[in-house]
Amino acid sequence: MRAFRLAYDGSGYRGFQRQPHGETVEDELFAALRELGVGFDGGSPAGYAAAGRTDAGVSARAQTVAFEAPAWLTPRALDGELPGAIRAWASADVEPGFHATHDATERVYKYFLHAPAAETGAREDVTAVDDGRAREACRRLSAEADFHNFTPDDEGTERAVSVSTRRDGPFLILECRAGGFARQLVRRLVSVVEAVARGVRDPSFITRALGPEPLSGPDGIAPAAPAPLVLFGVSYPGVDFDIDPDALESARGVFRARRRERLAAARVAGSLVPDDP
Repeated sequence: MRAFRLAYDGSGYRGFQRQPHGETVEDELFAALRELGVGFDGGSPAGYAAAGRTDAGVSARAQTVAFEAPAWLTPRALDGELPGAIRAWASADVEPGFHATHDATERVYKYFLHAPAAETGAREDVTAVDDGRAREACRRLSAEADFHNFTPDDEGTERAVSVSTRRDGPFLILECRAGGFARQLVRRLVSVVEAVARGVRDPSFITRALGPEPLSGPDGIAPAAPAPLVLFGVSYPGVDFDIDPDALESARGVFRARRRERLAAARVAGSLVPDDP
């Protein structure tokens, strides 16, 4: 068995897991493995599992997949068949029976919320956030509780979650940690933190949201947009990943180029805003 770390830009995919309609990261991964001649057990490689099922538009820095892989399959070899938006950059030998989903003890997501701080001032069309209120929301959400109001799932809603925040210029970076997350849980946590930080909701709303009463209608919690979310880390005790230097440099080059392209696109979009008459 071998485990691989994958980084990918999820903006062009319908999510990680295969589905009937739309291209996914897993589709690209399986296509690459077939080109490389890796054997499949039915619809997926023997022993295959992945750490998480990121939503459409969500990216990853350390998605982890494991399967029965030949000894010669390195991250660099895998990258030779993967599209540029997906890069393998590290790998580890794991014990037979290792399961990338069930054996993970912690998952870390980061959300890059564009949210100018109140003290810096904001344009009229941007509501500034109060960092103190954001920290208070994170404190209240960091709990071992039933998060049934934060997910469409009916089962597996009881979680021990840690939420924190830090300021990075115009961005508020929210970090969510847990052994595992129900569907949309992270994005709905972000949605509540943002609402409290912008003064749309009172911090006391969190107590209600974590209570037994279902929330619906205007009190319901909608998920935040997926694009700023990144699966940042996945922990496996006793598993040491070896970084492939060439694959790591390839990943750095690919994503730095994408960063430059998006900075240029943002500048162009900004130039299209008409000046005040």
